Amino acid sequence: MQQLGLRQDRAAHCAQLFAETTRDGIYTHGLNRFPRFAAIVRNGSIDVNAEPERVAGFGGIERWNGHRGIGNLNAYAAMQRAIALARQHGLGAVALANTNHWMRGGTYGWQAADQGLFAICWTNTLANVPAWGSAVPVIGNNPLIIAIPRPPAHVVLDMAMSQFSYGALDSYTRRGVPLPVPGGYDAEGNLTTDSAAIEASQRALPVGYWKGSGLSLVLDIMGAMLAGGLATHQLPLDPLHEAGLSQFFLAIDPANLASVAELTHIAEGVIANLHDAPPIDPSRRLRYPGEQALRLREENLRLGVPVDTEIWQQINSMK
Repeated sequence: MQQLGLRQDRAAHCAQLFAETTRDGIYTHGLNRFPRFAAIVRNGSIDVNAEPERVAGFGGIERWNGHRGIGNLNAYAAMQRAIALARQHGLGAVALANTNHWMRGGTYGWQAADQGLFAICWTNTLANVPAWGSAVPVIGNNPLIIAIPRPPAHVVLDMAMSQFSYGALDSYTRRGVPLPVPGGYDAEGNLTTDSAAIEASQRALPVGYWKGSGLSLVLDIMGAMLAGGLATHQLPLDPLHEAGLSQFFLAIDPANLASVAELTHIAEGVIANLHDAPPIDPSRRLRYPGEQALRLREENLRLGVPVDTEIWQQINSMK
């Protein structure tokens, strides 16, 4: 990070966010994404010295300009500000314009939940998913995060608007294994589990078909409007020059509504009911969002963090 021009404190924080993502088993958006991040810094799309700035606000909602700074640092600062506003008002929101890829969106859900707050946040992206009824990518996969505090095992939903993110598609292609369910269309317009074919056609499948397409669109419109920033159709189509994204961060402080014990009791009941449901595959118990990340976190801290050999070689070659 320091070789890319970040000052020491920002380098350490940015590196920590990448490392924690890989620690939690979200390999596609952690270490595996670092070579692309470095390339985007070097081509000038990211200003490593820029920091987000408040440009407007009223009550519990504010607008911020990210000045095309580092995406995960901008997003972390925006969520932390939303948390501070929620402590004061009950609800706190930050609409962030002119920022960059935030890497793992779930990071900011865990950030809020670790501090005892609920959170909802999302980002728009470049156009990489066809709108329902089209074969041309015109909407983004616009990740949506919803976090529910449940100490110490929070519930954190982190989902893209495509059935598989392009990072996940790349991971399956690298491993040479099929997707578990169809994730998009091949060049002939057939639904397929071949990730390489989907990457080639650029026809990723929206979650829920037309429903995911519609959700992607409204997240894009709402985020860009509130932030006063760019919408998906205005963003560069080249992934190595993707910059100027719009994001939204909402934090909810339940402290004056109910005790932690009362809230946790409700969550525990829902989780217990889920776990009691008979699975189709007896060897695979039903999981709540975030449960797999917690399992992989424990395993990786105990056994060591697995890394992709090719990615590791690329990073070592940067030294």
